[in-house]
Amino acid sequence: MGKKIFVMVDMEGISGVFCRAQVASAEGHPLYHAARKYLTWDVNACVEGCIRGGASKVVVRDAHGGGCHFIWEELDPRAEYLRGHSGKERMPGIGTFDGLILLGYHAMAGTPAAVLEHTMSSKAWQNFWLNGVAVGEVSIDAGLAGDQGTPTIMVSGDDKVCREARRFLKGVVPVQVKQALDLEGAILLSKEQAHRRITAGAKKAVETCAAIRPYTVKAPVKMRLELVSRGRVPAGRAHVRVIDGRTFEVSARTFTEAWRRLHG
Repeated sequence: MGKKIFVMVDMEGISGVFCRAQVASAEGHPLYHAARKYLTWDVNACVEGCIRGGASKVVVRDAHGGGCHFIWEELDPRAEYLRGHSGKERMPGIGTFDGLILLGYHAMAGTPAAVLEHTMSSKAWQNFWLNGVAVGEVSIDAGLAGDQGTPTIMVSGDDKVCREARRFLKGVVPVQVKQALDLEGAILLSKEQAHRRITAGAKKAVETCAAIRPYTVKAPVKMRLELVSRGRVPAGRAHVRVIDGRTFEVSARTFTEAWRRLHG
């Protein structure tokens, strides 16, 4: 029986993306409309690799912003696509999948010279710590999947996020599609080279996913969030411990429970 693979897709780490204008849909910049093509092409390259690696079912989520960036009519018909909102479940049914791929991801907030580095929201989140260690979206999504027994098997993006993935996720397949030089600058591969790397990486990740252990965080799970703006700390909310005017933390027995308490 073939494997089931869930693919979370962000935009900052997509091959060909190197600046803010490419990922800001609200601005309607011509570079954004071109970047939608790059995003869709990376998705198709990943789906191809998953199928070659033995996947019988691939579900791909548009996880950038409001989830409306894929070019629907150009997507590989062999996969299913989750777009828009999904309620309280970031990855619906993730515990039924054999592996999670994080496609087009970026490094955590504060990473020097990383393309479009941030954690969850560059406007709202300054820093995020998990059990006292600064982490980013790679660890957040790997932790949510790991809570349900699903390993994170591949991460693609710039060299900085690949280094981050190797640091936290044992056995993960890192796929570097660009070398970051600055917040808005990188040495890019050609699309053909990038797509070959993504397809080969996804194939390898699916083939070896049974040997990759889920990412787990020692209980109790403590999450601390430093916000960008003052006056936004949810003081008085259940399970919240206020650290200072911009920072608060929550604790719980599991990663998922702590994540829900963080968001109230």
